[in-house]
Amino acid sequence: MEQGNKDRSLVSKVMDGLVTGIVEDRYGAVLPPQDVLSKDFDVSRTVMREALSMLLARDMLDVRPKIGTRIRPMRDWRMIDEDVVNWRFRAKPDPQFLRDVIEFRVLIEPRAAAQAAVRGTAADIAGIREAFEAVRAMRPDEPGFQTAEELLHTRIVVASGNQFFQQMAAIVRGALSASNPIVSSDPVVWQTMVERHARVVDAIERHDPREAEAASLALIDFMADKIGTTLPMERPHVGGNGGLPGLGAASARDDAAGAAGV
Repeated sequence: MEQGNKDRSLVSKVMDGLVTGIVEDRYGAVLPPQDVLSKDFDVSRTVMREALSMLLARDMLDVRPKIGTRIRPMRDWRMIDEDVVNWRFRAKPDPQFLRDVIEFRVLIEPRAAAQAAVRGTAADIAGIREAFEAVRAMRPDEPGFQTAEELLHTRIVVASGNQFFQQMAAIVRGALSASNPIVSSDPVVWQTMVERHARVVDAIERHDPREAEAASLALIDFMADKIGTTLPMERPHVGGNGGLPGLGAASARDDAAGAAGV
């Protein structure tokens, strides 16, 4: 047991040293061979192999035949372990978990929508529109619907151009898989959800970041309200409105825009 703990500690130490060397650009684009690294760190090849495998699992390295162990761009590194995210969302969602999911979506998706309106290329925006039309043409109980909606939200996050937002897409997809069965069972509710999705997409197409952000907030607010009528979900108390941060203002703008026919 003591030896196992010692080996794990050594692997962690080697990982830390390798990462330090990578971020300080000591190695260039390709790491030295394993036997060279083992000598440099004064560890066995078994320990070095384990440390490298841990970095490989986090998308920091890439092994290429005849090239060696290539260092991947930092934008590709797995800041969030998608396997862990997927496993967590397999469990039946509880009220606290759904509350946390909504808080996460509030932090990420509205800003991503705003940035997509500013930074999205013509191809990005065309892809968002294509994904939305696929969602609009399907019923929530049709095969492939969940995948279609996940693609829509993923494309918006990717179009933001923010590498941190992009790596949160796995959590966004998981959030949709957890909440959709609750909100999509009512046809009237789902039609409203489609209309609110449309406002987000329209704002992105018009390159209107303020409206894209407000529309995304209003969409999440509506979804949260509907989940709250089904489950005794605690709503966060932020600011003076007792709701999610910024959602009261977003809903007010949404209602005003709707009354004005925008």
